Amino acid sequence: MASSPAPRVRDTALDLRADPIELTAVLVDIPSESRHEQRITDEIEAALRAQAPAYEVVRSGNAVLARTNLGRPSRVLLAGHVDTVPAADNVPSRLVDGQLWGCGTSDMKAGDAVFLHLVATVPAPSHDVTLVMYDCEEIESSANGLGRIERELPDWLQADVAILGEPSGGFIEAGCQGTIRLVVRTSGTRAHSARSWLGDNAIHKLGAVLDRLSAYRPRSVDIDGCTYREGLSAVRIEGGIAGNVIPDAASVTVNFRFAPDRSVDEATAHVHEVLDGLDVDVERTDAAPGALPGLAKPAAAALVRAAGGQVRAKYGWTDVARFAALGIPAVNYGPGDPNMAHRVDERVDVAQITAVTDMLRSYLVD
Repeated sequence: MASSPAPRVRDTALDLRADPIELTAVLVDIPSESRHEQRITDEIEAALRAQAPAYEVVRSGNAVLARTNLGRPSRVLLAGHVDTVPAADNVPSRLVDGQLWGCGTSDMKAGDAVFLHLVATVPAPSHDVTLVMYDCEEIESSANGLGRIERELPDWLQADVAILGEPSGGFIEAGCQGTIRLVVRTSGTRAHSARSWLGDNAIHKLGAVLDRLSAYRPRSVDIDGCTYREGLSAVRIEGGIAGNVIPDAASVTVNFRFAPDRSVDEATAHVHEVLDGLDVDVERTDAAPGALPGLAKPAAAALVRAAGGQVRAKYGWTDVARFAALGIPAVNYGPGDPNMAHRVDERVDVAQITAVTDMLRSYLVD
């Protein structure tokens, strides 16, 4: 197997004032797999201290935060994670036909580059600005750097609107769906399959559950001009003992992606309603609330205007939900196709990097 090309070595510090396309490439070439973000955070911290004199800068583990204190009537928070999934022979970066290729190009070092560039080149924004470059987003939620910052530096997460630089194809993707997982269990009586009438087949009982799920018609709901479509799906089935045994236990794991106008408890109650009357036991095993878009609030509405009304609902769960839990409207807005995330051929259209930079610059100085 051919060895991966070595990351390029630079003799100079990060230049945050460079073109964001070039800055994206430099960030991609700094390895930063989850739990190994120290080098990239060290470089970002040093660059902010040297090139963004209007900003107060602090360090939190392998996250770095910066903010202005200009007394503006509103505060905008720009947040981006600096970690990536493990590289797949896709570093260093390479620019081909207007596409920048490499691990983390889309998810989300292009967004990071845009935010860092704006912080360094907009010294007197019309909003106060907080920048949060955080660690460990790509792994278990308990390790997420935003959680640590919320516990240790909660005042740094206060804002009128939060913008996460997750790839969104240049659209504002507002709020996010919530998600719950439930295990639906059936029980029966074990018996020899040659005398199946003596048993009660638990796997067969799952048929009624699957029928309900197949017949389910998801709800669509409009919130602040964003249409969220729900989905209720079987994602795993377990059961069976041996090839000659009637099983006495079986289960199906169900995932419900719900619109953010429902709470976790309301979503759970809805799944119970769908399965009402079936001989099953239902246990919720995982849950994360959704995030309302909050686009009617002034700072968020101004962002939508600056984007020319290019706004849509976010399908899936992102860290915007953490800000929504704090009462802060939050959106995903960054260059890159979310479908490119984590792929061997991950890449970003550099025209989107320029377009997102220009739009946010207009918003920050308006």
